[in-house]
Amino acid sequence: MPAACALAAVLAATALAGCSHDDGPWQLTNVSGHLPDLRFSLTDDTGKPVTAQSFHGDTTLVYFGYTHCPDVCPETMARLMQVLGKLGNDAHHVRILFITVDPARDTPKALHDYVGAFDAQHAIGLTGSDAQIEGLAQRYRVAYQMEKRDPNGDYEVTHSSAIYVFDADGHARLLATDNDTPDVIAHDLRRVIDSST
Repeated sequence: MPAACALAAVLAATALAGCSHDDGPWQLTNVSGHLPDLRFSLTDDTGKPVTAQSFHGDTTLVYFGYTHCPDVCPETMARLMQVLGKLGNDAHHVRILFITVDPARDTPKALHDYVGAFDAQHAIGLTGSDAQIEGLAQRYRVAYQMEKRDPNGDYEVTHSSAIYVFDADGHARLLATDNDTPDVIAHDLRRVIDSST
């Protein structure tokens, strides 16, 4: 029994030591251990099949949106461009995955043109079948719903607007919301990048 207590004490001390070198609490929402690792099989914006493994080694930001989105999506992408600017050279370790919740309209070309208008180097558009998108959205608790069509046949898609941060090993680490500034996102992203390099 004393040996077990000693082992527990050593493990506790190790755990505390492992936390002592960081910069205090995260400014974004820490989801480590609460969301599954990054895993998917989709089609990228060049029409090629791609999996989460393709981005292994990079800190990956995942955002679910669509190219016809009138406000939240372009605002979020613009904010992420500010984040990349604040990261400087660390931006080389970051990939932004824009996953469509409107696969009927968001062809690979439409996604390619959309993300390319923001940053073709770091941002990649992803699409798939309805079932693939639905399954991935459920995996990360993303809600979205197609609204009624207008007389011209156009429609909007109501969707969650969180940004998911995965480390270089594909582990879910952080969640950013509309309320998080580019400075806050860049601060925590740099910590994730530093812990992976």
